[in-house]
Amino acid sequence: MCSNCIEEAVIKLVGKLSLELKEHKDQLKVRTIVEEVLYNYDIKPKETALVISDIEEKIAIYIASKKLDGLSNKTLKGYKYNLNIFASYMHKTVATITTIDLRMYLAQRCKSMKPSSINTEISILKSFFGWLQDEEYIPKNPAKKLKQTKQPKRLRNALSEEELIVLKNACENERETALIEFFSSTGCRLTEVININISDIDWAEKSLKVIGKGDKQRVVYFDAKTKIALEKYLRIRTDNNEALFVAAKGNHKRLGPRSIQKEVKKIAKRAGIEKSIYPHLLRHTFATKKLNNGMPLPTLQHIMGHESPATTQIYAELMEENIKYEYRRVS
Repeated sequence: MCSNCIEEAVIKLVGKLSLELKEHKDQLKVRTIVEEVLYNYDIKPKETALVISDIEEKIAIYIASKKLDGLSNKTLKGYKYNLNIFASYMHKTVATITTIDLRMYLAQRCKSMKPSSINTEISILKSFFGWLQDEEYIPKNPAKKLKQTKQPKRLRNALSEEELIVLKNACENERETALIEFFSSTGCRLTEVININISDIDWAEKSLKVIGKGDKQRVVYFDAKTKIALEKYLRIRTDNNEALFVAAKGNHKRLGPRSIQKEVKKIAKRAGIEKSIYPHLLRHTFATKKLNNGMPLPTLQHIMGHESPATTQIYAELMEENIKYEYRRVS
């Protein structure tokens, strides 16, 4: 037992309590209570000497391992960024990190974060330490007891049928029409659309293969109206680019994510729709419409490319909440 450590801890505790509890001035009594509480504990100062941490080394191996598992570069970049921040905070070896260490880190790191961002931090730590335990780098997983923050369900304000028609009518050229029809007909993610080539399309089946999250391939379908819109757009093209959607001017480069977002926003502004319109909202609208029309959840899960059925289930739950809200609103 370190008697000097106990004495130092007692002095600091008494001083801190005296400052916090200004109305209580009996420092001798506070000191006696603190000493009694600490009597049966071994106290030692936090190690301040240079510790050779192996966290950065383990992070590099972890990222390499996850890359082999097929995680996207965007996901890997996010994992690496957040784990490097963790490494700069935690000057310990991975085998000595405790649950308390992780909670103290999260308390410091997540002070002004939204629940969704906090949950991302927790998920990354859980994944990292779960991997460390699986690979037998650590005997016990300190992240196992970390619990996700409860997030309020946000109603995804999908476009109504009328709003979708107004949006389509606001298109002024073949490319705009093809773009809006394609998003609303396939339910594709923005990252999937930008990588589609003309040769990917099976015109007879009105289908195509896309590469989704985790580099997983799936088949999506589009309707006859979208097929006609795409054919009209491709007929006016004078370039030789293999991409399905390209810039209208210049060297006709493949349209990037920001360019498509700007296009959709421009069309929405022209349509006079006040709510924020973006490509992912068209994906939400697609899913909501399919559920309203009776599509089974497993089918929708496959079409949307959701790895977990729980993700698709959210649409059903939110749809139910909307029904409940509308019922109560008119009651």
